[in-house]
Amino acid sequence: MKQTVTALIVAAGRGARAGEGVPKQYRELHGLAVLTRTLRALLAHSAVQDIQVVIHPDDLPYYEKSTTGLDNLRPPVFGGNTRSESVLRGLEAIAETGTDIVLIHDAARPFLPVQIIDNLLFALNSHRGAFPALPVVDALWRGQAGLALGSQSREGLYRAQTPQAFYLQDILQAHQKDEAPADDDVALAKASGMEVAIVPGDEANYKLTTRADFIRAEKDFPLIDIRTGNGFDVHAFTTGEFVTLCGITIPHTHSLLGHSDADVAMHTITDALFGAISEGDIGQWFPPSEPEWKGAASDIFLLKAVERVAARGFTISNIDCTIICETPKIGPHAAEMRAEIARLAGIESERVSVKATTSEKLGFTGRKEGIAAMTTATVVKQ
Repeated sequence: MKQTVTALIVAAGRGARAGEGVPKQYRELHGLAVLTRTLRALLAHSAVQDIQVVIHPDDLPYYEKSTTGLDNLRPPVFGGNTRSESVLRGLEAIAETGTDIVLIHDAARPFLPVQIIDNLLFALNSHRGAFPALPVVDALWRGQAGLALGSQSREGLYRAQTPQAFYLQDILQAHQKDEAPADDDVALAKASGMEVAIVPGDEANYKLTTRADFIRAEKDFPLIDIRTGNGFDVHAFTTGEFVTLCGITIPHTHSLLGHSDADVAMHTITDALFGAISEGDIGQWFPPSEPEWKGAASDIFLLKAVERVAARGFTISNIDCTIICETPKIGPHAAEMRAEIARLAGIESERVSVKATTSEKLGFTGRKEGIAAMTTATVVKQ
């Protein structure tokens, strides 16, 4: 029979060591509250069916904002004066659900790897409790008043992390009979006679405690700003002997009609890049009403878009252009088109896709009256 798993998040603390202001579990880290990131990390594991959060009564507005849009959250409960009291209240609330296993986790550990949960649940197959930890590797010294007194062996010493996993009834009973606050739940479990397993922790699973930890988190987990833009354009055929697509001249029975060189494909690429950074389109940057752009090569437009992407601090991740026409045939020229767009965009050709399709002889392209194109482009900033 499959066992049920509930996560218990302890988020009632004040986090004084992190400095003044909003409690650390509600402070934003790259645009999201720490608690939001912690909840998402737990909900990412398929075994976690729901989450119980213990909060401070004063923090209800922060909590509601931090949990907007998240599912599988039980109504929060208010914590006590100590961590042990807060955990007990959370456990008592969870006990009503009949869940089998509880993962007790710090709200200020938002970078929990999924593998740790896997390891904990596996350990519970043979133990009543388990927790992740890292072996101490640094030299240890005892000290007093800023002076070294003597060395301390690091043999068998570990740095404990959370979540700490237990069978719910076991850890609930341990908390209910406890008379003095404990450093963590493993201490209570051991005092109750439970055998608790140690599973491998992860350096990424560190706790945000001080301002320095938040600075580290900003550096270790930089915000990746990913934006996508789309472009669409059509040009009619006119008299002529070639068309220009993606900067490549292709002999044809007609040319494309336009104020510039009418490179319909490159126009959509340009518009997609402008769109990704919310800087308008070709018409705004190069108005067709201005004579200087009559007959202009479209690479002028694309290079301006590439320049603006760089000026905004982004790099081009990929470009995907689809040309819609009955004629000419695009396939024989696609590789050359990709290479030219990659050269202008300053990226590898493997990041550029140029492909073609027909409209099954429907519409103006099906009647061979012109060519349409559409492009999606993605830009990234770290």
